[in-house]
Amino acid sequence: MALSNLILAELRRLVGHENVLTEPEDLIPYSFDGTAALQQMPGCVVFSRTTEQVAAVLKLANEKKLSVVTRGSGTGLSGGSVPNRDCIVLCTVKMDKILELDRANLTLLAEPGVITLNIAEAATAAGLFYPPDPGSMKISTIGGNVAENSGGLRGLKYGVTRNYVMGMEVVLPDGEIMWLGNKCVKDVAGYSLKDLFIGSEGTLGVITKVLLRLIPKPAAKKTMVATFAQMDHAAEAVSAIIAAKIIPCTLEFLDRMTIHCVEDYAKIGLPLDCEALLLMETDGHSAVVAEEAAQMEQCCRNCGCLELRVARDDEEANKLTSARRSAFSALARVAPTTILEDATVPRSELARMIRFVETIAKKYQLRIGTFGHMGDGNLHPTFLTDERNRDEMHRVEEAFKEIFAEAIRLGGTITGEHGVGLAKKSFLPEFLGGTQMRVLRELRKALDPNRILNPGKMFD
Repeated sequence: MALSNLILAELRRLVGHENVLTEPEDLIPYSFDGTAALQQMPGCVVFSRTTEQVAAVLKLANEKKLSVVTRGSGTGLSGGSVPNRDCIVLCTVKMDKILELDRANLTLLAEPGVITLNIAEAATAAGLFYPPDPGSMKISTIGGNVAENSGGLRGLKYGVTRNYVMGMEVVLPDGEIMWLGNKCVKDVAGYSLKDLFIGSEGTLGVITKVLLRLIPKPAAKKTMVATFAQMDHAAEAVSAIIAAKIIPCTLEFLDRMTIHCVEDYAKIGLPLDCEALLLMETDGHSAVVAEEAAQMEQCCRNCGCLELRVARDDEEANKLTSARRSAFSALARVAPTTILEDATVPRSELARMIRFVETIAKKYQLRIGTFGHMGDGNLHPTFLTDERNRDEMHRVEEAFKEIFAEAIRLGGTITGEHGVGLAKKSFLPEFLGGTQMRVLRELRKALDPNRILNPGKMFD
């Protein structure tokens, strides 16, 4: 049901006329996110500037039983911020202030619309470090990172967004405002409710402030790239590095298709006569970095690497790192539709999983470039397709089913960092089982009995 003029008038009163969009041409950019082949027009878009405005909008929506889909920059890859028909899209990008950087307690307080890169740069300017670095960090917002529990290239050593959230302000579906957590390093009073909202994909409440943990900036860093004739050899090198009790800051891989696409796109000077490329980075005290880099190089050579290149300086290190960071953009140039997927297996099973993806590509006659986080078993099979080709899209869907079933069979998960959203909710029951699904539904119903927040996402 379309939003009535009375509802729209009330929304304009709550947030200001200029902060409510209703014209179709203005709504189109908010009808999709970073997920391919998913789109739906909302009823309107509302921009909030304060927590109180968010609370007022949710209170109105709850009273009138109107759907609300919260959105940041819309970079999500599971359809989590795709609107429902005629819903209110609540966009928090104008809540974009860093409110406090507390050097004494190593914390940073930010509104949800602050760009992730700005968080990292503010920490760096203070001589500190915010490790989570999702591939979309130049445009994604910290609120979205928390809602999706985003990962990144440094996840192997430093963890994901959850590991850096100390507190948050949340508005519940009825408009009530709640603060969770604090600046204390230790706090075990009651349930850890903040952890319930991290990764909840906008289904339980709207995050309006985030208190983040910062850490001291590493004194030194060394970046290397190694190439291998076979993916198995690269996986063996990773196992050898971990067995040597080294936890690199970054341990990423690209397959042959991705290497060629990246080189064609970015002209980095990558070697093209290989089946796999490892991007490795160690950081910490300069003496430790030098020792670990030497050990990592030896591990790669012992596993038959074809070539190993060590960055001479920060400029070359950034150039090598850009090979991995530009993987999605490079692959996206090849076909009209690029579907970036996300599955994780125990890292001991990663080479087997990559071979399985290659088998699936041949079985369904699809082009798939695979890259990801070899150190933590998280891979991104990326389908190069055309959503206008219905037969091919059907084959893509069948390939997805087999890939996620295999990930589960190998002891993995259907998503390591992209979330469930719309794209993967059909796979969630098989992964979680009946009891966990029941508990999830009961939690959601307790917090949002009228089901106004992001309905249809994660599960029905």
